[in-house]
This record gives sequence, C-alpha cells and structure tokens, in this order.
Amino acid sequence: MTTDVTAPWLIVGLGNPGPGYAANRHNVGFMVADLLAGRIGGSFKRAQKAQAQVLEGRVGPMGPGSRRVVLAKPLSFMNLSGGPVAGLRDFYKVPTANIVAIHDELDIDYGTLRLKLGGGDNGHNGLKSMTKSMGPDYHRVRFGIGRPPGRMQVADFVLKDFSSVERKELDFLVDRAADAVECLVTEGLERAQSAYNS
Repeated sequence: MTTDVTAPWLIVGLGNPGPGYAANRHNVGFMVADLLAGRIGGSFKRAQKAQAQVLEGRVGPMGPGSRRVVLAKPLSFMNLSGGPVAGLRDFYKVPTANIVAIHDELDIDYGTLRLKLGGGDNGHNGLKSMTKSMGPDYHRVRFGIGRPPGRMQVADFVLKDFSSVERKELDFLVDRAADAVECLVTEGLERAQSAYNS
C-alpha cells in the first residue's frame, strides 16, 4: 500500500485521559505523543470537531523530506478511541494508510518495538475500537510492556504504573519510540522496521 506524500499524517497516542492514568503502562502511547509534541515545539489543544487533543506541525528534516502531521491524544477512554480518531481522520482528510497508532503491547518484551501495517487487535481495546471505526489498514507502533507476573490479571497489569526498574529505562525507550514514529512517517515502513524492529 503506497502512502500519499502530500496528505497529512495522523499520529495517535493511545491512553486513558486524566492524571490518575498518566504513568500507567497502558498510557505509553500518550507518553510518546507528549515527547513528539515537545520535538515539534507546540502544545496540545482541544480539537473543535473531535473528542481529542491535537497539535499540528511537521516532522523530519526541513524541505521536501518533512511531513505534515496531526498529533492526537483521544480524550475518550481507551476502549472508545475509534470515534475520536475517525473524526480527526475525516476532518483532516487523512488516508487510513497515513494513520499511526502508538500503543502498549503485552506480547512483546518490555521496551521492544515492533512496527507494522494492519493486522489484528490482539485483544487491545484501543485498537479494537479503531478497527471497528475505520478498518485495520493503519500503521501501529507497538511498545512492548511484557506479560503480567504470576496470576495478575491483564487489566490490573496495564493499569498499573511502570515499575521502578522499568522507569530507569523508560525515558530512553519512549525517546526511541518517538524516533521510530518519525522514521516511519518520513522514510517509510520498511526503513523504520529495519531500524527499530528490535
């Protein structure tokens, strides 16, 4: 699937809104989006047409290599992310192939990245909602959080903060995930996969 180089990209960090969720494993998508916002040099504002915070800007080197992006964090809870994302897609006229979801992934070791286009939701409620709203053919930047220890329920695990051991590396790993998003948008999926699919 080819992407339209003139169309904007919609980069969506998935998470739950509110300070009580901010440091949860499930909110790593928001963490990456916040770092990207800092790199763009702007702050999120409430979207007029969708239940989301957005920031418009450019990523990549100045000139023809840069890409116009809309960075977004849905203000709905994770399992209702699809509605706000579809609303932004329609408002900004973004092809589905130019949408990137940044999310936590249970089936990958902590800190490992996997980039892909399309596929299933693997039980992730944010992806499930997005796919229901607009089909599966969007990009995913999957940030590994590993499996819950012992008999801990998945829901309890993803809604807990990163452990103190994990937090020692978290800033570096979030920075690397932001690099991967920028590479995906400016250089394409294959280049980003070869560089970041660790």
